[in-house]
Amino acid sequence: MYIPTANRKLICKALFKDGVLVAKKDYNAPRHPEINVPNLQVIKAMQSLSSRGYVKSQFSWQHYYYTITDEGIEYLREYLNIPQEVFPATFKKTPRAAPPQFGGRPEREAGGFRREPGFRRDHDDYRRRDQDKEGASDNFRPEFRGGFGRGRPQQQ
Repeated sequence: MYIPTANRKLICKALFKDGVLVAKKDYNAPRHPEINVPNLQVIKAMQSLSSRGYVKSQFSWQHYYYTITDEGIEYLREYLNIPQEVFPATFKKTPRAAPPQFGGRPEREAGGFRREPGFRRDHDDYRRRDQDKEGASDNFRPEFRGGFGRGRPQQQ
């Protein structure tokens, strides 16, 4: 399908900016919601990039989800003349908040963590049952005879 160069560049810029692109499976939609390009052109351009291995595609609930690959980043840098220092938004690491200095974890008592009033641990009595009641009795002898069920016919 013929896609004008200006539209192809808009699609590639949007893909490189975020690192991902979503397109609804509506071939008759006049425009893509995020890019000012017909939706069919977006789907076909992404299909072309996907067949070359530059984009990984996933289809779910009538939407195409496209994720750029490492080879796709190199190709789009070359195609759009983007410097090596620029990365898509999904590849940038967000700074994490510093852990709290005081009051992070509850203090421990001799018996483990501090228990709040009304706090009940269900696993305190785990496997603490009477030993006499567990398992089968001594005179239990299971007998397995073949031939019953769906496998073999019953023998007479």
